[in-house]
Amino acid sequence: MMLMLAAFIWGTAFVAQSVGMDHLGPFTFNGVRNFIGAAALLPCIWLLDRLNAKERIGNGSERSEPRGRNPEEKKNLITGGIACGVVLFTASSLQQVGLQYTTVGKAGFITACYIIIVPVCGIFLHKKIGGKVWIAVVLSLAGLYLLCITEKLTIGRGDLLVFLCALVFSMHIIVIDHFSPKVDGVKMSCIQFFVCGVLSLLPMFILEEPQMAAVIKSWAPILYAGVLSSGVAYTLQIVGQKNVNPAIASLLLSLESCFSVLAGWVILKQQLTAKEGLGCILMFAAIILAQLPDKLPQGQISERMTGQ
Repeated sequence: MMLMLAAFIWGTAFVAQSVGMDHLGPFTFNGVRNFIGAAALLPCIWLLDRLNAKERIGNGSERSEPRGRNPEEKKNLITGGIACGVVLFTASSLQQVGLQYTTVGKAGFITACYIIIVPVCGIFLHKKIGGKVWIAVVLSLAGLYLLCITEKLTIGRGDLLVFLCALVFSMHIIVIDHFSPKVDGVKMSCIQFFVCGVLSLLPMFILEEPQMAAVIKSWAPILYAGVLSSGVAYTLQIVGQKNVNPAIASLLLSLESCFSVLAGWVILKQQLTAKEGLGCILMFAAIILAQLPDKLPQGQISERMTGQ
């Protein structure tokens, strides 16, 4: 239930991101949202530290060093947080600008391509790619064609930007996969949101004219995207994945793309054509196929994490 709720929040957050730009530019929205997301994780970090401390005391290891106090881990935490923040800034900026030119449903499905792109990127890391992943790639390409390519064989500006966002999100997952085993995941996420917010300031002041009145008018979508999408949903994912098979967790979280279509249809009255609907079906089939578990020994399945 926690993972499905996280997927629901992330899927409906596309609506908040779209509506939030009625009064704000994409960089202003992203900047404020990420600062709020970082602030929202601070009480989560405090609570988790308290719970971990009680657990250590309960196990009779009250003198053991809490996670994060080790100098090497602190270095990894800061390095990982900055690296993730830079990549997240690039991906979220492409996504936010792209949402100005495409629907939330299409954006949700195109963004979900990272689930297929990540294992394909494994080729460059000298990792073996199974046959089902290549089938998923073919299905996703067919789905993307139906979803994005017009009768004149052109791709919309928004769809292209969101696809580039999916490529960068794939890099984001690979960076997280490298650092997450070495550090506290929630703390690293807090740092990445702060870094992403700071990086948004420069284009915000150069390309846009941020005004406090506009921020106040967009308070609801900003809080939804900042507190719920960044803070609450990420914590739900962390807690929910503790007792769930990683493959099942990924399948549940991939429902984000379906929720984005439903949210766009119900809230924004954005409808898909029959051709676009078929494209969504093919892409969802590819997402499910890519997430099906391989017969790997326990401990060799990498945890897949999303960053919205």
